[in-house]
Amino acid sequence: MKNQKIYLICFMMVMLFPLTSFSQIALQPIEQLDHLQKNQNRFVMIFIHTDWCKYCQAMKNITFKDKEIVELLNQNFWFIDFNAEEKKSITFNGQTFKFRPTGINTGIHEFTEQFAKLNDEVTYPSIYILNPNYEIIFQCNQFLSANDLKLLLLNLLKLA
Repeated sequence: MKNQKIYLICFMMVMLFPLTSFSQIALQPIEQLDHLQKNQNRFVMIFIHTDWCKYCQAMKNITFKDKEIVELLNQNFWFIDFNAEEKKSITFNGQTFKFRPTGINTGIHEFTEQFAKLNDEVTYPSIYILNPNYEIIFQCNQFLSANDLKLLLLNLLKLA
């Protein structure tokens, strides 16, 4: 009986430990932004990426896994994770955006074309920060390390 209690305690510790040490960014559906902003005005960060972009994947797996980044984003921003090749239509800020095929099994989402263009080119990864009125106040079309993103977010929050 005593051994069973010890095993049970060890099992619970092993199962609960990952929950206490691992945090992740709260992803918000873009269609819910209006409702979320009504409840609490926040900046919006839109991360536009593709599955095949190695820099996008590095940001997902390194930058956005950093504990300080997770805390800053979850406390102060609505975070939108958007795949540039998403096939479903979305409505954002009163406008509907659709997937636009560009070839066999390839294409780009109109939302990506609207937001991720810099000098008439779409590049990945793309990060956009919008104010609560959905006006772009920052855009970056390149990989950002956790340190660089943290500095950016802290400076932005100081100005708010």
